[in-house]
Amino acid sequence: MQTARSQVLYSKFIEQIKSAQVQRVVIKPDRIEYSLKPEFGGQHYSTQSSGNTDDLPSLLQSHNVEFTRSENTATAAGVMGMMLSVGMLVGTFAWLMKFSNAGAGVGMGVGKSNPRTYSQGKTGMTFADVAGVDEAKQELQEVVDFLSHGEKYRKIGAKIPKGVLLVGPPGTGKTLLAKAVAGEAGVPFLSMSGSEFVELYVGVGASRVRDLFNRAKRQAPCIIFIDELDAIGKTRGNNLNGNDEREQTLNQLLTEMDGFDGNDGVIVVAATNRPEILDPALRRPGRFDRQVLVDRPDKIGRAEILRVHARPVILGEDVDLDAIATQTSGFAGADLANLVNEAALMAVRNQRQAVLMADFKEAIERVVAGLEKRSRVLTPLERQTVAYHEVGHALVGALMPGSNKTSKISIVPRGLGALGYTLQVPEVDRFLLLEDELRGQLATLLGGRSAEEIVFGKVSTGASDDIQKATDLAERAVTQYGMNTTLGPIAFEKNSAQFLEGGSVRRTVGAEVAGEIDRQVKQSLDRAHEMAVEILRLNRHLLESATQSLLETEVLEGDQLRSILAQVQAPIGLEAWLAKG
Repeated sequence: MQTARSQVLYSKFIEQIKSAQVQRVVIKPDRIEYSLKPEFGGQHYSTQSSGNTDDLPSLLQSHNVEFTRSENTATAAGVMGMMLSVGMLVGTFAWLMKFSNAGAGVGMGVGKSNPRTYSQGKTGMTFADVAGVDEAKQELQEVVDFLSHGEKYRKIGAKIPKGVLLVGPPGTGKTLLAKAVAGEAGVPFLSMSGSEFVELYVGVGASRVRDLFNRAKRQAPCIIFIDELDAIGKTRGNNLNGNDEREQTLNQLLTEMDGFDGNDGVIVVAATNRPEILDPALRRPGRFDRQVLVDRPDKIGRAEILRVHARPVILGEDVDLDAIATQTSGFAGADLANLVNEAALMAVRNQRQAVLMADFKEAIERVVAGLEKRSRVLTPLERQTVAYHEVGHALVGALMPGSNKTSKISIVPRGLGALGYTLQVPEVDRFLLLEDELRGQLATLLGGRSAEEIVFGKVSTGASDDIQKATDLAERAVTQYGMNTTLGPIAFEKNSAQFLEGGSVRRTVGAEVAGEIDRQVKQSLDRAHEMAVEILRLNRHLLESATQSLLETEVLEGDQLRSILAQVQAPIGLEAWLAKG
């Protein structure tokens, strides 16, 4: 059965050839049929020739595209049937031979690397366009200086690192840094993703690695950038069911970076957020000699990043980027770029000529809590429950140690399931969580549920997310932080992902130890719940008055909220509970 083909313009066909998307072409007298490479979808198309196809073969050859000419000379049905049968046999044999080994793959164009190439460092990016990662830029400045002034290093006998590994959480600017290095040095920049090397057919990935390094050596000095290196760089093992193609690709990469022939003049820059799973042979000196941490920015770094992304944006006179940086603790560079864009979209939606501070505040809430949904209508009882719940969080949190201070309470639904929210903004960047602050966070998380118990005598399903977060935090306190009364400073969990969330794995423990962990977690949550209930009962009148104000205005913030929180009274046993649990 003939494959269905979509009709496209001849100009688009030529454009796809030049962008290295086309795999095979059949030139017929009345039309041209072709198929795309598997990584571009593998679809089949046809186009009407422009009349003169004499120059087409040379264009196809220059881009390593297979092609054949088909002449409709056979007309007899018997001859056509015989040719079809023979053609199917030949085609099947050719297909098997095509992917039987890496050499055939390279010959047919499958083993070509086809990286994104930026000649002479024209990546459109310099260090001036990357902010908030000063230490990482300083590490990479030496690479730039070597590429630009390599003679002074060679004169003294120094060698530049063959490989630089950029590690850090997603969205912190690892790819931008790599492009900035090439832009500053003014050398060719070849970029590929780790997943682009791995194919179903054994040997193709290794041949693409060879082809990539051969291209780079011809343009040396040159930078090769491999994004998401963990796609091909995972630790090799003795698992018989392992991915042979991935391991062959990794072996070829190891050889190219520091093998018998070497790769003089080629510097490999790679990025990953999973450094813990990379093969030790890949991370050793001589391959990736230098590991550069690209972490989430601090307050000063966030302010610099905001200024970079705010350059093309018309800002109002009241916009304070330093204040916004204070309110966005934990945001990565990509989060801040999105924040600036959301604020600009908000200004356009409100038909303003400039972006105001109010737009940034709304953008922060939109990024943190989700899109506001005023169309979601709650029943009077649901609205009351949400109001008491959120005020309970705020009143308990007002007495707890730490830098997180409540800046806004809202009962306007947002996001997927938030019927209300209490926004806490850190006053300073913190890198450690003390034991009393952890207990305070547990009590704050359970403050909403405690308020529902006191007022209604029963609880709702609205506290499910709070309970999940409190349970996770209490469990980490016992299993990772050693904050317990009986088990001592023993780690019962280990992190399997350094920069990704949800990467902890429970060690194998006995039934008795597992039961004790559960008892410790329950004990921590019970005591936090009891303290939250005690605080709210002592401040019952304030809980009622604040809730009524919230029901009237839907939002409490600014001086009104600060005045309410300043009236919260602490129970007698609060300090002792925070100190000893």
